[in-house]
Amino acid sequence: MPQVIGAIDQGTTSTRFVIVDEAGEIRAFDQREHAQIYPRPGWVEHDAAEILANTKAAIAGALEKARLSPRDLAAVGATNQRETSLLWDRATGAPLHNALVWMDTRTQSLVDRFAAQGVGDDVRAKTGLPLATYFSALKLVWLIKNIPGAREKAERGEALFGTIDSWLIWNLTGGAAGGRHVTDATNASRTQLMNLSTLDWDDALLSLFDIPRACLPEIVSSSEVYGPCVDPLPGVPLSGALGDQHAALLGQACLSPGAAKNTYGTGCFLLMNTGETPHVSKAGLLTTLGYKLGAAKPTYALEGSIAIAGALVQWLRDNLGLISSSHEIEALAKTVPDNGGVYFVPAFSGLYAPRWRGDARGIIAGLTRFSNKGHIARAALEAAAYQTREVLAAMETDSGVAIRDLKVDGGMAANDLLMQFQSDLLDAPVVRPRHLETTSLGAAYAAGLAVGFFKSVEDVAQHWRAERRFEPAMTSDERARLIASWEKAVERSLGWA
Repeated sequence: MPQVIGAIDQGTTSTRFVIVDEAGEIRAFDQREHAQIYPRPGWVEHDAAEILANTKAAIAGALEKARLSPRDLAAVGATNQRETSLLWDRATGAPLHNALVWMDTRTQSLVDRFAAQGVGDDVRAKTGLPLATYFSALKLVWLIKNIPGAREKAERGEALFGTIDSWLIWNLTGGAAGGRHVTDATNASRTQLMNLSTLDWDDALLSLFDIPRACLPEIVSSSEVYGPCVDPLPGVPLSGALGDQHAALLGQACLSPGAAKNTYGTGCFLLMNTGETPHVSKAGLLTTLGYKLGAAKPTYALEGSIAIAGALVQWLRDNLGLISSSHEIEALAKTVPDNGGVYFVPAFSGLYAPRWRGDARGIIAGLTRFSNKGHIARAALEAAAYQTREVLAAMETDSGVAIRDLKVDGGMAANDLLMQFQSDLLDAPVVRPRHLETTSLGAAYAAGLAVGFFKSVEDVAQHWRAERRFEPAMTSDERARLIASWEKAVERSLGWA
């Protein structure tokens, strides 16, 4: 009898395969980085074929580490970087172009064009999303327009569109030899083409963006059997899929209205469960699907998305050579007692929630001869906390609910300096779970629920354990001074592009 679940965690910078047992413990994992491709300023691409190859290699690596074979897996789930989009050939399985990554800004002229038509409010009312380069619809418009022959192939259903979940599910269930072309409802909710009320593609939006329905995947729930896998997991049911932030919401057991989590990954993503009704934001947040488990009613969420968080640490490593490994950032930041008056606004792709300013660009403000690389490292870490505070304030305004504490996960949540500063800035406790890989756990839970490996969401919730609780220790005067200086720095980042 299989005693473990597999979870594919396909992220912006790497792909992991995680093996989870029935107690919610991680037995083994393997991880592979993929290339970040920057053809022009503001353009960010991934090679989808490389991601697929890395997924297969990570599966083999994790199974070998755990000394397991595919037949030991009861099921496999997948979680993925969300709005990243691609088109591929149905007959050959070859991508027609590199995938356009969620933070890519090449569609800004399309955003401006549709905004000038005055359709933004209608689009947001149906999808919960503002017109922005972030989402998939305009990426698909760009692909159809710029790849020779793509429109004709898409209209005939010979070119298939998908976010990364669709690409992996199609390939892992057979590819050109009968793979299922589906996307789960959470990923569909990030395309700006799905109606949040009906959980189906919206004909008016397809007409507005001139997108042929024939290229789109079927929308399915986050937890059901999509089909048996082929190599490298022959016969294993693929039975769960969620966008990464939705998986983290489930993995953090945010199962009741008002429960919230923040994931500190490449970007920062703060989600609050709002129950069975979509809650329209008036404070610059996104209304999105939380998750849809099988035949149960969908659970909705409010989300604040921050484009650059961990990506800023990578930038300090790769572009400036300030550190040689991302793990060195905390030690470097600790070489100074505070930020020395330095503030880093990482608006590399504009500013997302709650400001939605595509014209913003990154700046370092407050430099003096006294400033050193420790101050810059500290300012880079603190930037994630300042942006999270803004999003949480907007969320409390929208929901009318004050957050009692904030559950955190993602790679940067291991950073004690950042977590303590976050608690100080929020004037609220920050709670770190025993397992930071909550996206992987969420995908495993969704897959396990579909095949009866986990009995219920309540069963899943009992697996959650806190590892550390950070309590605020900053004076209100110091907090106010820091926030005012951050606001000043943000104002100077606006209007560049």
